[in-house]
Amino acid sequence: MQPLIHGILLAFGLILPLGVQNVFIFNQGATHRKFTKSLPAIVTAGVCDTILIYLAVAGVSVIVFSFEWLKISLFLAGFFFLAYMGWVIWKDNPSVNAHREEKGFSARRQIAFAASVSLLNPHAILDTIGVIGTSSLAYTGYEKWMFTLACIVVSWIWFLSLAIVGRKIGQIDGNGKFLNSLNKISAIIIWIMALYIGYQFYLLIGE
Repeated sequence: MQPLIHGILLAFGLILPLGVQNVFIFNQGATHRKFTKSLPAIVTAGVCDTILIYLAVAGVSVIVFSFEWLKISLFLAGFFFLAYMGWVIWKDNPSVNAHREEKGFSARRQIAFAASVSLLNPHAILDTIGVIGTSSLAYTGYEKWMFTLACIVVSWIWFLSLAIVGRKIGQIDGNGKFLNSLNKISAIIIWIMALYIGYQFYLLIGE
């Protein structure tokens, strides 16, 4: 039972802070008239987190990140992608989407963005490796897989919950004014994260 509780608490602790992934999933739930339309983003984020958690527990990710050039490349790609994503969300108009759903992110675009914010977010990946991967070393066999499963389940529940809450807020905000303001705030948060990642990139190449 301990590995299960440990995995649940640890996963919640890592996933609760406001991040690019959370902002994107919430926005998709809020800007689509039907909850099912936001499922591509939810499923993609869940699958990506599942892969990252598994790789962290299996120890594969530690080997991959032992290559300095790979870390530098990831930070550089993350900076440019987050800067672009912030611009896209800033320009998005939820007041239009409230009446014309086809103007929202298509399934293909949701999948691309959700995968990118999951796999091109250096700090999220390093946290998964450093925290979940390291914590899993305390367990072996059955207990290790209980710990891993708990982390994965929490991740999926969290993304579903975020989209549901976003959906409810989207229903209340009929004219889209609140969502439009939320988009602007989300874009600013993403740009701040992009700048921070850019700074980390600068430090890496300066070493």
